[in-house]
Amino acid sequence: MKIGDKVSVVDEDLGGVITSVNGNIVVFKDEYGFTYQYSKEKLVPKNAEIYDNIKIVKKAETKKFISKKHDKNPLILDLHFNNLVKNPNDYDSFERLFMQKEKLIQTINFCRKNHLKRLEIVHGIGDGVLQNLVWDILESQTGLDFYNKEILHHQSGAVMVEFH
Repeated sequence: MKIGDKVSVVDEDLGGVITSVNGNIVVFKDEYGFTYQYSKEKLVPKNAEIYDNIKIVKKAETKKFISKKHDKNPLILDLHFNNLVKNPNDYDSFERLFMQKEKLIQTINFCRKNHLKRLEIVHGIGDGVLQNLVWDILESQTGLDFYNKEILHHQSGAVMVEFH
């Protein structure tokens, strides 16, 4: 550091031009004409040209992955029979109900295995047989809470399940 060099003070918003150097003490004047004394260890050269040859590398931002178990949108299971098989007319009512029950149990187990937090079960509005089956199965399960998606019990064709 010599007289005439520009310097900045480390950890302070202060800088100026060196007016004198006395051993380890440097005296500089800021842009307003005030004089300051600092030791050489507290000062750094203020030379923008030393950064001219340094290449700036732009890094691509990493994509943030969100875990499925924290997904706000629930997994939706539609138990309408025409969504479960290709030829719904080939089955009688007992077979239909049995297959819907199996699909429901498989989906609950899938949610638990994959740590999903929410499941929406669409059973539809009908004579209430499938709805009662769904509620009976959910009541027999542990580690979950469930409620009708709509406020009015009989107007809802869906049940929301939340796993603990």
